[in-house]
Amino acid sequence: MNILHICKHYFHEMGGMETYIRTLVQGQLAAGHDVTVLAAGDNMKPAVQTSNGLTVRQLSRWGTFASTPLTPGLPLALTRYRPDITHVHSPYPPAELFNTLLGRSRFTVIGYHSDIIRQRHLFKLYEPFLKMTLKKANVIICSSSNYIETSPLLSIFRDKCRVVPYGIDIERFASPELSVLENLGRKFGRFTILFVGKLRYYKGLNHLIEAMLRVKDADLIIVGDGPLRSELESQVAALKLTECIHFVGRVEDEDLPAHYHAADCFVLPSDSRAEAFGIVLLEAMAAGLPLVTTELGTGTSFVNIHGKTGFVVPPGDADALSEAINTLRKDVALRERFAQGGREQVRTEFSQEGMVDRMMNIYDQLLTKGSLEKISPVWQGAAQ
Repeated sequence: MNILHICKHYFHEMGGMETYIRTLVQGQLAAGHDVTVLAAGDNMKPAVQTSNGLTVRQLSRWGTFASTPLTPGLPLALTRYRPDITHVHSPYPPAELFNTLLGRSRFTVIGYHSDIIRQRHLFKLYEPFLKMTLKKANVIICSSSNYIETSPLLSIFRDKCRVVPYGIDIERFASPELSVLENLGRKFGRFTILFVGKLRYYKGLNHLIEAMLRVKDADLIIVGDGPLRSELESQVAALKLTECIHFVGRVEDEDLPAHYHAADCFVLPSDSRAEAFGIVLLEAMAAGLPLVTTELGTGTSFVNIHGKTGFVVPPGDADALSEAINTLRKDVALRERFAQGGREQVRTEFSQEGMVDRMMNIYDQLLTKGSLEKISPVWQGAAQ
């Protein structure tokens, strides 16, 4: 099968969507398919890389506007390909629009990763074009049933939606690099809370930092970098929490599993629907960590089942975060029960192999049956 993925970034960003796309592409390559990726490069010089059946065409980037790379070469690039399946990863307005107008694939799949949250005024202008894109798409892929239920736009196209939860390489996070783990153990000997992710506006780290005022004898490790780092570091200093909150920045991929294994619990305190899923939650469960997340009506509560894999608390509530963390800190047996529930959950519902199989099942049915009405869902109900 010839597959074309269109996305904002492939090599140069390390967020959840990029991790998911790379994992999906790797699985499709391993299954013997020809895969091409169209994505923005990190400068004005275009580039093409080809290896082991994968072609990545990095388009010339002329800047960024409203979190969207400006790639004037995208329309022409689209006309060069006639794939069996084009998989557009949304939100990416230029790709959605130009693929609808110029794309030459047999079938179009829209990967609907998130509503547009922050650029609401611009979205009002773009909404008619996005509705046109979704109307013409053959299938809309969503990462959780929760998101379909709570997205105003997806509710219009509910019959086209299919749920394919994100998946990860479970064994990678189950087996850390021991030397890195030992080094981390020497640095952090107390109860350790972990956050992993980009330091963006919707991550809610300001609430977690405030919560640490009421968590004693514990360290918070913040892995990742981003535009809010300086502001968050200033908050930590103002609250006199520098001895227990540690910013370690971005870590190498091979060192990341050890950071999970060095922790006692994982917290994702996001306070906006921009947190559509949370792949880091899968990584934490694979490493055997109990979770603390917030109720956003998105995939975070599809992944973290309250009372089974961790606690789900109201967003923006530092008191609720500290209470959940303190409960885990004081109860080793509860931590282990949640950890076991997480291990079972991630292996059953969120493996890389399962994700790729579900996606390829949808692709195959499109190619063999040709119409959405004949496609049966590959996911039944929620993850619990």
